Amino acid sequence: QVQVVESGGGLVQPGGSLTLTCTASGFVMSPYAMSWFRQAPTKLRELVASIRMDHGTAIYDDAVKGRFFISKDSGKNTIYLQMNFLKFEDTAVYYCMAETTVPYWGQGIQVTVSS
Repeated sequence: QVQVVESGGGLVQPGGSLTLTCTASGFVMSPYAMSWFRQAPTKLRELVASIRMDHGTAIYDDAVKGRFFISKDSGKNTIYLQMNFLKFEDTAVYYCMAETTVPYWGQGIQVTVSS
């Protein structure tokens, strides 16, 4: 069956770095795009970064531009989110989404930025 699985979350100090990994499996047709979203307490889920799995074009939310970098391994249906210079406000549950004809979501992974 289709699975979207995130890993790599945890606790990090402000200014630190963390890398998230997301792997999609069980698809008949590979996703054409994969994305990271995040949701902080009391806030709506928001797009962080997205990447096309064919040509690698990426987009970022303004809040993370220059600090976060999304990359892919298309052969493994895997994406990564390198997060640098983390801030308190980056604390959230991070979700991976794989797009085919419909979106498939992972279960989410906690990232906490705290001193």
